Amino acid sequence: MVSFDVESLFTNAPIEGAVKAAFCKLENDPGLADCTNLTPTQNADLLNFVLRSMYFQYNGLIYEQKDGAAVSAVIANLYIEEFEELAIATATYKPKIWKRYVDDTFTVLGTDYLDGFLQHLNSQQSTIRFTMEIEKDNTIPLVVI
Repeated sequence: MVSFDVESLFTNAPIEGAVKAAFCKLENDPGLADCTNLTPTQNADLLNFVLRSMYFQYNGLIYEQKDGAAVSAVIANLYIEEFEELAIATATYKPKIWKRYVDDTFTVLGTDYLDGFLQHLNSQQSTIRFTMEIEKDNTIPLVVI
């Protein structure tokens, strides 16, 4: 058993990946026309604009966030879902179990493959980094809400 955790998912999700993931979901949503008159492309363009217009104020000065995006849980989840599907599909050794809650996973993978799988995850996207917690005494530290 092992847990892989994404570091700073909500501030480091790449904008292009988040927009692409949202666009794919919108394209395949048969009920979209019931919710909005905007096309999937228009929705994706609007999301792209919002995610690229990240400004914040600190000590009276206004800053623009250049790297990553402070994304909502919904957008981060759309992105990481697509990320993990591709990462697992392209892995040499696939986990027997991969269950994710937000940015933490419960995974069952042979101990000989742990380091290689972690390297594979971390090679997928430069702004998305995973850490790994290996089981100790048949337990794994998980945050329970």
